[in-house]
Amino acid sequence: MNIPMKKTGFAALAGAAALAITSPAFAQDAGVPAETQYILNTFSFLFSGALVMWMAAGFAMLESGLVRTKNVSTILFKNIGLFAVAGIMYYLIGYNLMYMDVSGWIGSLSLWSADDAAALGGDFSGGYSATSDWFFQMVFVATAASIVSGTVAERIKLWPFMIFVVVLTGIMYPITGAWTWGGGWLSEMGFADFAGSTIVHSVGGWAALTGAIILGARKGKYGADGSVHPMPGSNLPLATLGTFVLWLGWFGFNGGSQLAMGSAADVIAIANIYGNTSMAAAGGVVAAAILTQILYKKVDLTMALNGALAGLVSITAGPDTPTIGSAIIIGAIGGILVVVAVPLLDKLKIDDVVGAVSVHLVCGIWGTMAVPFTNDGASFGVQLTGVVAMGAFTIVASAIVWLILKFTVGIRLSEEEEALGSDAVELGLEAYPEFGKGSQRF
Repeated sequence: MNIPMKKTGFAALAGAAALAITSPAFAQDAGVPAETQYILNTFSFLFSGALVMWMAAGFAMLESGLVRTKNVSTILFKNIGLFAVAGIMYYLIGYNLMYMDVSGWIGSLSLWSADDAAALGGDFSGGYSATSDWFFQMVFVATAASIVSGTVAERIKLWPFMIFVVVLTGIMYPITGAWTWGGGWLSEMGFADFAGSTIVHSVGGWAALTGAIILGARKGKYGADGSVHPMPGSNLPLATLGTFVLWLGWFGFNGGSQLAMGSAADVIAIANIYGNTSMAAAGGVVAAAILTQILYKKVDLTMALNGALAGLVSITAGPDTPTIGSAIIIGAIGGILVVVAVPLLDKLKIDDVVGAVSVHLVCGIWGTMAVPFTNDGASFGVQLTGVVAMGAFTIVASAIVWLILKFTVGIRLSEEEEALGSDAVELGLEAYPEFGKGSQRF
């Protein structure tokens, strides 16, 4: 299956019926009962969604490993908190804004509710259960917010960040999603983003970049002479484990975006997507490791980790069309871009604690623009239009929200609070008490 958008609005049964007629993904194969296909498609959404949810654990591990010890508990709370907020907001407003009655730009401002009456009555033309679709779409939302949390870590206040997550997951992400996966104006132009290099990763990256600029760098990160002072993370084994967890979860991210598992063709497509996804990550690791060896005479583990993620982000826009060899090249270029982008941001004094902007924004753009190299149905001009449009909207919307928060409740910890660490100031606890003050109390 190769359709230009991820979803066309399941909640409207008429639209689902039309999709069943026109899309090969939901056309009944000879010898395969419609109910069986319905069950398999639903299972695919649920299983893939669970894998994508597991990515939340990966982000928590990665980010907590790359921040300093005094900020670990806070970043962990942000990751579980943003996942919870994303789910609630997507239920209250996000899903229908993204998929229900999209008229070019936005959908409906209404509460989502499941409607499986047709399937319960024996009509399986909808393809899959309503809640399985909602669940699969919902877990994607939190990924965009996770990108922001790592970038602005160690100096942002907890509750203003959570307020930003409310707006990002409930309004900003669903609007750009409506333009594409919701069947809006970019989808009508033929914009191709199979699983979200731009729709998820670049949108999160633009929001993170805007926040990092408005927030400013951590105290002591940059010298007056332009020097960069490294601030090593607390736990590289945990960061590495988090990367592997993200790699695993990405199979659900990309494979589940096939949107069907009811035919041999769909299963073959999913298998190809899995292979391309994994090998793009492999290409990113190898390319980042070799380039850091060349540039710095030593391999940088954190760059290798981000190289894996860079490859995954790069292939996400088009994991269904490349060969294995092409996927490796796409991922390797992503790994190279990360190694170049991280020090470039430092030169610009943009403090990205975990390198998320370099991974998700830079490689999200690259992956989206790379689609026409392997997909004859995609256009470079249309791809660029989508990248620019979603980038411009997200920058403006994010800046408005960040600035409102800055000039009302404030978004940044004081110098004294930043020195103490957000764990002590915001949560009143230590992630590793045996290594800190907690071990010296008795």
